[in-house]
Order: sequence, then structure tokens, then C-alpha cells
Amino acid sequence: MKRKDFLQTACPAVLFGIFGVSLLDACSPSDDNNTYTDPGNTTNSSSGITVSGTNVSIDLTNDTFSALRNTGGWMNITSQGLLVLRVSSTTVRAFNNCCPHQGTKNQWSYTNSKFRCGDHGNSYDLDGTISSCNSGKTSGALTSYEATLDGNTLNVVKA
Repeated sequence: MKRKDFLQTACPAVLFGIFGVSLLDACSPSDDNNTYTDPGNTTNSSSGITVSGTNVSIDLTNDTFSALRNTGGWMNITSQGLLVLRVSSTTVRAFNNCCPHQGTKNQWSYTNSKFRCGDHGNSYDLDGTISSCNSGKTSGALTSYEATLDGNTLNVVKA
């Protein structure tokens, strides 16, 4: 039986008595509001993402990307390999979402001006010496991409 199925069917009171707080942690939702995986065709403008070569355009009026409308908002756009951070009303930064330590792409959080990979808990700066994807590095900075705002469209060049 899969762990998820077991947890969904077992009596919560019994499980809590056996596992205590660790059960709460295991069943707690992840930061999924900040992770977006494009459901398929990334050239379909209804998804809010348009891709042309190494250029990625994101429609910030699309409700999927509402987290990027306010300063401090960020998202992990896994389908495009991007961590995107709204720095100010006029500045957005984009980074490669591949963890330098072991290549994890979907377990990020953002606090204290650093992205933290939830796989092994390593934190990476926004600026500084770049630690490339899956290089074994446990610190340094993430690879950044050119990101510009044109009205309500964010343009990222992944080069």
C-alpha cells in the first residue's frame, strides 16, 4: 500500500498517537502556491506562458502568476526551469531552478533574500559566485537570467 493511501484511510487519532508531530509535518501541504508546472503546450497563450527559442514570456495578468504581481512574490515555474522573484514594482529577477547540490528542481522556498532547496536544506544567494546545476555545491549563487518587464509581460532570456 502506498504511504499516501495509508495515511488517507487510517484513523487520524491512532496515527497521531503513534507518530505525533511528524505526521503533521508529513501531511502538511508544501509551498505549492509558488510552484507552477505548465500542463502541456507552452506556446498556448492561455497558459500564460509563451516560449520562442530561449525567450520565455509570462503574462502576469494570468491568475496563475498572481504571486508575481507584488514585491517579494516569487514562483517556481518548473516547466520552464525558472525561479522568478518580484524585487520591486519595476524589477523582476529570474534564476535557474536546478539546485547546485544535486539537481532538485521542485522543492524551493524563499526567505531572507535566499532560495532554499528543501531536498537537503542548502541555501543559495541571488548574487555572487555561481554554483552550477548538479555540481555538488552546497552554497553560492544560482544562475540568473536576463528578465525584463514590459507592462504586464515578464520576458526572460534563458541563455
